[in-house]
Amino acid sequence: MLFRSTTGADLDRVLACTVTEPISWIPADRYRAELADRQYRPEWTWIAEDSGQILARALWWGLPSSAHPRALDCVYVHDSVSDRIGLAAALLAAGHDALRAQGAPKLPQYDLNLPNGWRGDPAVSAAVSWRRAAAARAGLSGELERLRYEWTPGVGVPDSSGRLTFTPEPDDEVFLSALRRIAAGSLDETTRKNVAAFGAERQAREDMDLYRSMPGEREWWRLAYTADGRLAGLAMPNRNPYGPVVGYLGVVPELRGCRYIDDILAEITRFHAAKGAHRITATTDMTNLPMAAAFERAGYRNYEVRLILSAPADRSG
Repeated sequence: MLFRSTTGADLDRVLACTVTEPISWIPADRYRAELADRQYRPEWTWIAEDSGQILARALWWGLPSSAHPRALDCVYVHDSVSDRIGLAAALLAAGHDALRAQGAPKLPQYDLNLPNGWRGDPAVSAAVSWRRAAAARAGLSGELERLRYEWTPGVGVPDSSGRLTFTPEPDDEVFLSALRRIAAGSLDETTRKNVAAFGAERQAREDMDLYRSMPGEREWWRLAYTADGRLAGLAMPNRNPYGPVVGYLGVVPELRGCRYIDDILAEITRFHAAKGAHRITATTDMTNLPMAAAFERAGYRNYEVRLILSAPADRSG
């Protein structure tokens, strides 16, 4: 069995690998379009090949400017393979070894977009099961389930309550200070784990780097203040390659419970709506009940679940 990244000459065979299970996968037209945009790349597409036949395929994805991929989007194994878990795990391990050798700072997470209530569907559950086991063998043993939401104009644009003032803040250090404060007691699982692993300072800087690397503009970000001038939180609307996203928002610990999160989410929604957004997407951990409730109060619809499989938090650096 040969494990390798692809070249342009492999394209037709790569596209012929079709996932028939009821699970998120990348169709040929999307792969071609995003290959042209450098979101998929031949060197980020790995295959397991035996006697010229592709028996497994893994597709990693990143931003056009990314030096390394950010996420694993699709894992395919041919129906004839008896040990799907073993072959997929070996393919992912080979890809991971190559990424480490190329200087990738961490392993990309594996994102599976699933229907709500997916555990109750035997076919979906089975499709997830072997992929989850393969990913764990290859080092992606962490699991996080997130709710995916969307806003569309038919819901209506929320009015301002007038309780908060939203102010641009060009100084990154001021924003970093706000991010550090908001991380304290956060219900976001990734934030909690990263703060515990390597501290609030590094977590804030990594968040800042992540959101600055996205296609949105730094000038869109706002700090939120109460009428008496206290910092209440922040709003960091953004875009991904597919459209407007809520991005990052939060409330400082001492003002939680006052529903300021509703005001901040409304501000982000108004911001994107004013720019003509036809759809705004967002995600939150399934366990983050206050944030999920805020989305629902704002008219955002939960349309699917994202299961994220990832490597344990890096405690170095």
